[in-house]
Amino acid sequence: MDDNGTLIKKGSIAVDGENIIAVGEKGEIESRYISREIINAEGFMVMPGLINCHTHAPMTYFRGLADDLELTDWLNNYIFPDEARFVNGEFSYLWSLLACAEMIKSGTTTFCDMYIFEDDVAMAVKSAGMRCLLGEALFDFPSPNFKNPEEGLKYTEFLIQKWASDPLVNILVEPHALYTCSFNLLQESKKLADKYGVPLGTHYLETKSEKEKLAGKYGKSPTSFLKDIGYLSEQFIAFHCVYMEEEDIRMFADHGCKMVHNPESNMKLASGVASVPEMMRAGVTVGLGTDGCASNNNLDMFQEMDTAAKLHKVVKLDPTVMDARTVVRMATCQGAKALGMENIVGSLKAGMKADIIVIDLNKPHLTPLYNEYSHIVYAVNGADVDTVLINGKVVMKNRKLLTIAEDELMAMVEETAIRIKKQFGMN
Repeated sequence: MDDNGTLIKKGSIAVDGENIIAVGEKGEIESRYISREIINAEGFMVMPGLINCHTHAPMTYFRGLADDLELTDWLNNYIFPDEARFVNGEFSYLWSLLACAEMIKSGTTTFCDMYIFEDDVAMAVKSAGMRCLLGEALFDFPSPNFKNPEEGLKYTEFLIQKWASDPLVNILVEPHALYTCSFNLLQESKKLADKYGVPLGTHYLETKSEKEKLAGKYGKSPTSFLKDIGYLSEQFIAFHCVYMEEEDIRMFADHGCKMVHNPESNMKLASGVASVPEMMRAGVTVGLGTDGCASNNNLDMFQEMDTAAKLHKVVKLDPTVMDARTVVRMATCQGAKALGMENIVGSLKAGMKADIIVIDLNKPHLTPLYNEYSHIVYAVNGADVDTVLINGKVVMKNRKLLTIAEDELMAMVEETAIRIKKQFGMN
């Protein structure tokens, strides 16, 4: 996944500690290096770990609980009330660990998260050995983790300071959305991000009604408002962006803003279809994300790639739109760029962190192989991932998780789910 789109038919990768130190033809690499451990991937496909650019990890607990609802109804009548009822630090840790297990087993090695009690999320991620960029969701109203916006900002600053030197956990500032944050909270969030030089992310223009209400509130387009308050920059990551017009896209491109496409969530909530091909043509960096399990309902980035490619073809009535290679780049090197991590992950080359996945091709649905990109997008699924390395450490081998006690975790989750079912009156 380098800029040249290099494919090596019979290759080897040398890893020393956290880093890739050489990638090339098998004979050449093996003549130069000797290793204590060799992973034999003969007949397998080896590629960079996938990057899920937007999700809500603890929301695995909501998988299937509030489906087939419109976004505003879903948020205000189900998600926010039930978060207030159930969510605490222990809860966020447990269900984030479940999300990490699901993501590792489907080839994701890095993800960007927004939720509450994110320090507990970070500890779960650290325990699982995953890489993340995460931030506390900031609101103008109380959350289960803070009483007011000031406490939320202080908690975010605590996260930035605590995890500043960690090799896997990275922090960003995340005001939830323009419709849940006051002008003052948006300003203070920007100041905090600038103070520490970290990214700034928010949900943006996910629905048509959101865009109309914000335009009425500000007396101008929401993107013009963001420009006026200094949000538009290379540090800004906008999630969803379903209702971006040509002028919005131009402003994003001019300022180097990043966008994250969440096709399955936007389809499930009937929010609409983001103008991703137009954004890419304008030069906007676009990553790919699953969103949370409450609105997807899984974290499988292979499925998300398949959906992203097909959705835009049918919308545009053009089979050449969003070709397979473009979509794979969204889930790897372009996703890394969207998160500001392009210098460490997203491609397999010397000097990058060893975040690597190995895909088992010896299966009927993956036979024969004519085009690797086509296979990744249209045929491979998460269950085909055999082995995963993150930061040079093997975290899954032969489909067995090595950093998470999977059976024990599943039992704990099932026990917690019983309490949730009782609250919802479910047998």
